[in-house]
Amino acid sequence: MPRSVVVPVPGIPGSRRQGVPAVSGRAALTTARVTRAVVHAATVRVDVAVLVVTVDDAGTRIRWANAGVERLLGHATSDLLGVPVDQLLPEPPPGGLGTLLRRERSVTTDLRARTRTGELVDVTVLCTPSSDAGVWTLSAWPARSDAERALADSAAAHERRFTTLTERSPVPTLLSEHGMRLAHVNDAFCRLTGRQAEELLGTGWLASVHPEDVGDLIDTAAAVLDGGAGDVRARLLRSPGEERSCLLRFSHLETPGVGSGFVATIEDVTDRLAFEARLAHQATHDPLTGLPNRTRLAEYVAERFVPGTRDGLACLFLDIDDFKVVNDSLGHPAGDQLLVQVARRLRAVVRPSDLVVRFGGDEFVVVCEDVGEADAVSLGGRISAALAAPVQLGGVSVGVRVSVGVTVQTPAHTTPDELVRDCDIAMYQAKSEGKGRVSVLDHASRAAAREKLQLVADLRTAVDTRAITLAYQPVVQSATLRPVGVEALARWVHPTRGPIGPAVFVPLAEESGLVDALGLLVLDEACRQTAAWDAALGLAAPRHVHVNVSALQLDEHLPPLVAATLARYGVGAERICIELTESALMRHPERAASVLADLRALGVAIAVDDFGTGYSSLGHLRQLPVDCLKIDRSFVAELSAGHPEITRAVVALAAGLGLESVAEGVETEEQARALTELGATHLQGYGIARPMDGDATTAWFAERAR
Repeated sequence: MPRSVVVPVPGIPGSRRQGVPAVSGRAALTTARVTRAVVHAATVRVDVAVLVVTVDDAGTRIRWANAGVERLLGHATSDLLGVPVDQLLPEPPPGGLGTLLRRERSVTTDLRARTRTGELVDVTVLCTPSSDAGVWTLSAWPARSDAERALADSAAAHERRFTTLTERSPVPTLLSEHGMRLAHVNDAFCRLTGRQAEELLGTGWLASVHPEDVGDLIDTAAAVLDGGAGDVRARLLRSPGEERSCLLRFSHLETPGVGSGFVATIEDVTDRLAFEARLAHQATHDPLTGLPNRTRLAEYVAERFVPGTRDGLACLFLDIDDFKVVNDSLGHPAGDQLLVQVARRLRAVVRPSDLVVRFGGDEFVVVCEDVGEADAVSLGGRISAALAAPVQLGGVSVGVRVSVGVTVQTPAHTTPDELVRDCDIAMYQAKSEGKGRVSVLDHASRAAAREKLQLVADLRTAVDTRAITLAYQPVVQSATLRPVGVEALARWVHPTRGPIGPAVFVPLAEESGLVDALGLLVLDEACRQTAAWDAALGLAAPRHVHVNVSALQLDEHLPPLVAATLARYGVGAERICIELTESALMRHPERAASVLADLRALGVAIAVDDFGTGYSSLGHLRQLPVDCLKIDRSFVAELSAGHPEITRAVVALAAGLGLESVAEGVETEEQARALTELGATHLQGYGIARPMDGDATTAWFAERAR
């Protein structure tokens, strides 16, 4: 049996062998690091050659060698110091020296080594990584006999297949043949934990598991040892302060003659969890201010809302007064900067436990727990005072005022949404009372707002089911009273409230975003009815159908929408007259001129409704492609009181611009006669005919044709 001796170590006091030169120079390791590597290989068989090699910027070089090198290969130890490894081992294994110098585990292989005389001899090499980075110990001894090599090659083939499947797999893998003691770990798991395989075998791998997760992991593994499979989430410790969140999937493994073990694969989910956390944060937080958004608000209130309780939650709804002025005068970047400053001040004035939310636009919500109404109002005052300090925006000092609505949970609140909705109502109440104030929701405002909300829902249903119908009021020539057209008027008969006038439901549609759908319904039905009249009356059908359009519809989408609807029913564009109010045209004159020009290019006529009631510029009016002015009924009514001045001026203006004029609200023969004498070209009103449904209008025009 080969005897073992202690190989003298250079630089260690008491060493029996001296004369090994100290390693120095840029490529040398420090004495302490070399010493650790040498001590690792100090007790060896006398016929084994031991080398300490390092990998650094200077390459892969020999830094220490024992006396066994001289006995095995004939090289003096002093001759090998600093020599590149590939001079001693000129034929590296397939894949190069990298497959030999592995950090994860020891590697044993057969190579050819060069002797002092230049002869190549077969040796078996064991390469073991040191605990120091870039340092390995190479042990070499004579190669095995042919018989030994044949047996070893057979075993090696099995080992290579196993290595291919496990050690080189990118999936970290553990193998236990019995209980919790590991018999094998692959390279991917070594890289994941930053430890060598020898450190992880047995129960050493449990030291890489976070102490708080060891219990759950052992419980899962123990259950798997009884049969079946199981998963567990655990944190693995890669280095001090670095954790990796991993999902370990265990499967039962039975080894004959050994016992129950397991195979476990590990998925590092750290990056995925971080990505999911970022997505979750983005989904619940405002990117500009970093505050939670309305999605998080709904979750937060729902988590804490207990129906039937009182003073459980207080909500404050804030809106920045005149924020649009900042955007319009200083630009949107300045507006964004103001919102960021408001968010910072809000977080500073409330308690750490309170939730501050950017609800949208220039609106914010604060939610407080265990706060009564008086304290909530007091908080609203402190918020107003904190935000009132001027903010510097692009060199301009801007004062901030907010309208604050306050609501405290009561038994009347049955859902979280009702609580948030009520503080929104209270904020609008503060706006209506003069802005820059704190308002507590009163029951009258709450009832009115909820009634309005229900009416909006009913209107949406009416639009979707086409319960909005049209009535048609004839328009006649003033001189002959010959009918020439109709105005389409939207009508809504509510199933429980009865008739609701356009003065109520049209503004409601504009506020709630339903105006586009309502306008499309009216245009579609008017064109459908026009086609029906043409089929029933021929040339006696109304030649023009006036269709009212909201100011909110006056954009680039309107002309193609009109063109598509006309084409759908085969109605000529000259049969339709689009009516817009004077205020709608003056809201954005340049945009209005562009849209009206596109409509006129289709062949559609344009009328200005309620002319004289707004504040339009006559210069703008002259530049707009308009065909007709409609005189408001209020001016027509003044004729009976002997005040024809405004009507005369409007009629004269229309005539001077080469436009037709339609007097609305004509109720008596005297008014009709006076308007004709003043020069109005067309009349419309109850004195001519009341609004009728499509069938009644068909009969009315048929009778006039006879």
